[in-house]
Amino acid sequence: MRDEQVLIVGAGPVGMLLACELLQQGVPVRLVDAAREHSAHSRATIVWPRLLELLRHTDIADRVAAAGHPLDGVSYFSHGRPLGTAWMNRLTDTPYPFAVGIAQSETEAIIEGRLAELGGKIERGVRLSEIRDAAGPRPIAVLEGPDGTTETVRTRWLIGADGAHSLVRKQLGTSFEGAEFDVSFAVTDAEVRGDIPLNVLSYCYSPAGSLAFAPLGGGISRVAVSVPHATDDTPPSREFFQSVVDERGPGRNVLGELRFSATFRVHARIASRFRAGHCLLAGDAAHIMSPAGAQGMNTGLQDAVNLGWRLGGVLRGTLPERVVDGYDRERRDAAHAVARTTTLQTDWGLLRKSRHIAVRDVVLRSADAAGVIQRGLAPLVAQTGVRYPAKPRRLLARGLPGARRVQPGERLPVLPVGDPADAEVRVAGRSWTAIPADRFTVLAWPGHRTPARWAELVGQVREVAAAAEATVTEARYAEGPLADALGRAPVFAVVRPDGYLRATVGLSGVDGLAAVLARPE
Repeated sequence: MRDEQVLIVGAGPVGMLLACELLQQGVPVRLVDAAREHSAHSRATIVWPRLLELLRHTDIADRVAAAGHPLDGVSYFSHGRPLGTAWMNRLTDTPYPFAVGIAQSETEAIIEGRLAELGGKIERGVRLSEIRDAAGPRPIAVLEGPDGTTETVRTRWLIGADGAHSLVRKQLGTSFEGAEFDVSFAVTDAEVRGDIPLNVLSYCYSPAGSLAFAPLGGGISRVAVSVPHATDDTPPSREFFQSVVDERGPGRNVLGELRFSATFRVHARIASRFRAGHCLLAGDAAHIMSPAGAQGMNTGLQDAVNLGWRLGGVLRGTLPERVVDGYDRERRDAAHAVARTTTLQTDWGLLRKSRHIAVRDVVLRSADAAGVIQRGLAPLVAQTGVRYPAKPRRLLARGLPGARRVQPGERLPVLPVGDPADAEVRVAGRSWTAIPADRFTVLAWPGHRTPARWAELVGQVREVAAAAEATVTEARYAEGPLADALGRAPVFAVVRPDGYLRATVGLSGVDGLAAVLARPE
């Protein structure tokens, strides 16, 4: 019997990224996949700003940005007329104020390239056939190789990243709860010439259904249209897509030759648990959602990052095993929140009655004019608004002068990096405070007026942090998004490896910092 530290079943983007996260921390990983090669065609096409932030420390973000097509925002249309736009390029609290249009196959190739650089590999054609002792401290996986031979593997942690039909999930007896939408989507990649803007992702609504354009660069766009359920496997034709574009799109647009076409049914399902002992689920094995909003792959890759720092810390001995419980709680909660948003956007495009359409259009146009789409919807789409635990975003909240804008569980505008040589990094000409992506950071913020004995206090905090294997970083900017997030008063902010605020400690509470660092969850 072979022993492993981590066995990841499924080498799609989520499984590969999790392997990169762990390998970069020096944790050995075995990665297997039943398929012999990646699919050339896939549904995911958009990488949002928050994911770019989180891909930075594995040296993937800039590669994705360079390979893809930059998108300034998401625009909504009804009857060919604009309703409003959620602008990514107006988000001031991220070093990546744009989305990237890129085929999932290209994203996977980039992640696989980084995996190889870190010494990892994919064992293709290796299929999980059984999990034994799943409730024990070292579950046992039975693997079947491409030649039919079987192998028994005992592992400290087993991760199911094996897709919507996950065998890991089924072997664990975990339910996959949810529903099927009464709609299918037909998708294609094709050259698009005409009036559709190429700098935004466009959602076009009509009484006949919805239409989406996701520019991928080079004049090619992913085109997705809502359709009745297919009665056979015949791929939709160019003529079909052209007729839908003529009916639902803004202005006049002409499709070129289709690179592929397919139809799929839409489901929204979430596993009842993401952790069962030392077995965990991630990505589509844990949740699937409507493609409206293009959130699915981004949500799965955030699973990998969230699990990566937790599992890496446990296996390196710097974090207690109980932090893995936080993965189940946080990411399941986040999946439900994202699913609610994507379901709402799906429903927007399926309205048929004129009075319902009129209400939707008035609400969206009014929200756009009032800045609510930019203030509330843009961070949700960008996923910079993800927080733990998930709570409805207060779209009109502006905060009080001098109050701390960011609360525990919310994201700080900092940049997790692999091995920060300095306390700041520059992205697109701007400086951002850097934090290490493999340990907790105490961010020392002097406020708008540095208090007396500040240097002495920071020295005291450094001693406490060193004992907890945390890093201390002094925030340097008296203005900007981090200053806005932390407020006017001096504070020591305990920040997780993924940039979320764990807790804040005031000047009078420094003696309690050790207790905060001792409870990473």
